[in-house]
Amino acid sequence: MASVKRYLLLVMVLGTLFSCNEPGSVNVKIGDSSSLDSVMDWDNESVRVTIMKKSFGTIDNQPVYLFTLRNMNGMTVKITNYGGIVTSIMMPDKEGHSGDIVLGYDSLNGYLKGSPYFGAIVGRYANRIAKGRFTLDGKTYKLAVNNGNNALHGGIKGFDKVVWNAEVLKDSTRTGVLLTYLSKDGEEGYPGNLTVKIIYTLDNHNVLTFQVEAVTDKATPINICNHSYFNLSEADTSVLGHYVNIYADRYTEVNGELIPTGNLPGVRGSAMDFNNAEAIGSRIAMVKGGYDHNYVLRKTPGTLSLAAQVYDPRSGRQLEIFTTQPGVQFYTGNFLDGSFIGKGGKRYDQHYGFCLETQHFPDSPNQPSFPGVILRPGETYKETTCYHFSVLK
Repeated sequence: MASVKRYLLLVMVLGTLFSCNEPGSVNVKIGDSSSLDSVMDWDNESVRVTIMKKSFGTIDNQPVYLFTLRNMNGMTVKITNYGGIVTSIMMPDKEGHSGDIVLGYDSLNGYLKGSPYFGAIVGRYANRIAKGRFTLDGKTYKLAVNNGNNALHGGIKGFDKVVWNAEVLKDSTRTGVLLTYLSKDGEEGYPGNLTVKIIYTLDNHNVLTFQVEAVTDKATPINICNHSYFNLSEADTSVLGHYVNIYADRYTEVNGELIPTGNLPGVRGSAMDFNNAEAIGSRIAMVKGGYDHNYVLRKTPGTLSLAAQVYDPRSGRQLEIFTTQPGVQFYTGNFLDGSFIGKGGKRYDQHYGFCLETQHFPDSPNQPSFPGVILRPGETYKETTCYHFSVLK
C-alpha cells in the first residue's frame, strides 16, 4: 500500500510539473517504494540545477555547443545542439560509483562519422514510412528513402543531423536547454515550413524531461522523439540482463521490412509480453531479429503516464519513462555489431544498448486506423517524455 501511495504522489508531482493530466493505473512495479524516495523529497527544491556551456566544434561555420546540466545529487546530463543529442548521462550506481549510462562519442567528430542515432532528436517523422511516400489531402508526397525501400527517422538529413539554435533556459521552476529549428517546406520531401521547439530540463529529483512543440504553415505528418541508447551497466556488458516492464497489451505487427501490417496482436503470454518484469535476454531468441517493435501503450491519449521501467540488478540503477505519446518503440541494439567505438574506447557490440523511443506508431500516414499524426496550420503539436532515474540498493 505504501508503494501505491508513493506512486500516486509521483503522478501528482509530475502532473503539476509538466501540466499534464494524471496517468492511468499500472500493474507491476520493479523494486520497492524506496525507488521513489528521491522524487518525494521536496526539502531541497530551492537548490538550483547548474548549467555550463562550452564549444563542441563547428559545422559549416556554425558553432556547435555542449551543455552540461548538473543537479544536487551529482547527476549530470550533457546535450549538444548538433542533432539535439544527449551525449552523456552520468548517474551513480548502488555502490555510489558514477558512470555513463547512454551510448555515444567523446567528440563531435564521432557523431559526424556515422552514428545509429545515438541520443539524437529524430524527425520530422520518427521511425519508418513505407516506400517513402504518403498521400495527404489528395496529393502524394515522395520522401527521401534511406532504409531499404523506406524512409526512416526523417530521411537522409533528418533532425539528428542539423545544427539547432540553442540557448540556456533558466526560470523560477527549471533549468535546461531550449533548441529551435525551422524545417523548411520540402525538406526531405515533407510539406510545410515546420517550426520546432525542444526543451530539455533536469531537476533535483533525477528527472530529465524532453518537451517538444511544433507549428506548421501546411498540413504535414509529424512524429518527433529522442533516440537515446541506454545501458544501465555503463556498456561494460550487454543489456540482456536488464529487467523490463512495458505497460502495453498490444503491439504493431510488422513485415520483413519492419513496416506495420496494420494488425495489433495481443502480447499476453508471448515473448512480446513485458507486463511483468522480464530480463531482455530471457526470450529474445524467440523474436526474429530481436526486439524492434512499437508497443501500443495502455493509457489515455495525451496524458502523462508511466510507459516503461527498466532495472539493472548489476548496477542497481532503474529508469522509469513517463510520456504523453501513444506508443513506445522497444529496440535492443540488434544492429550494433562492434564497429561502433564509443566513449572511452568502448566497443558497442550487439545488444549493448536498448532504446525506448516514445512516439506515434510507425507508418501512421499510411495507416488510417492508427492515431492521427497530421499537424495542420493553426494547431500546435505538443508531447512530453520524462525519464526518472533512481538507484535500488
